[in-house]
Amino acid sequence: MFGLDHWIVHFSDGTTLAFVALVAVVLGLRHASDPDHLVAVTTLIASGRERTACAAARLGLAWGLGHATSLFAFGLPIVLFKAVLPAPVQAGVETTVGLVIICLALWLLLRWRRGLFHVHVHPHSGSLHGHGHTHPAGRHAHRSMRARSPLQAYGIGFVHGMGGSAGVGVLLLASIHDRAVAVVALALFASCTAVSMGLLSIAFGATLASRPVRRSFARLAPAMGLASLAFGVWYALGALSLAPSFF
Repeated sequence: MFGLDHWIVHFSDGTTLAFVALVAVVLGLRHASDPDHLVAVTTLIASGRERTACAAARLGLAWGLGHATSLFAFGLPIVLFKAVLPAPVQAGVETTVGLVIICLALWLLLRWRRGLFHVHVHPHSGSLHGHGHTHPAGRHAHRSMRARSPLQAYGIGFVHGMGGSAGVGVLLLASIHDRAVAVVALALFASCTAVSMGLLSIAFGATLASRPVRRSFARLAPAMGLASLAFGVWYALGALSLAPSFF
């Protein structure tokens, strides 16, 4: 993003394994802050039944592990054999990432349209706990909402991680000439991305669980959904070279 990855990786050229590892860790931490990652995870958490720090951590960590799995799996042949994905395949993968973001945004909007973000807040042991339900046919009838499972979040993260695998491999190969060191750096990069997404997800969950946000979430949800939808469309068009891309 904005040349930061190239700048960070540049410091690993010709240095010790420890410093290469440090660079890989920093690269992983920075990679977790990519806008497409933040949009996908935020929309994923916002669509869930429980918008709490704990629930967000489970989904965010599962998403990060899926992302790390594909990042390492698709980055490994690039690091070892310089087998970069053909440009059309890479564009197709990036387009898929945009479509995933679009689907998450549409799911959030659909749940909001169905009234699934009407939340009653109840105090439990000094902390707030929200119960989401609908009011079908004008009755105050509670209906539980199925939460997105960590396995589903893992699958979404896996697809999302495929989009950045080629770029990551090129960055690592550009400055790390020892294959064994490059593999270690790739593993650290993927792992730190997963951990960072888990930590960021805790922050997202804590924000969404706060009293002001929880009380007004039914009004915030459509704005979040529309913003994510617009970003997903732009990301997919950018992958197809039909819109300017800055990341």
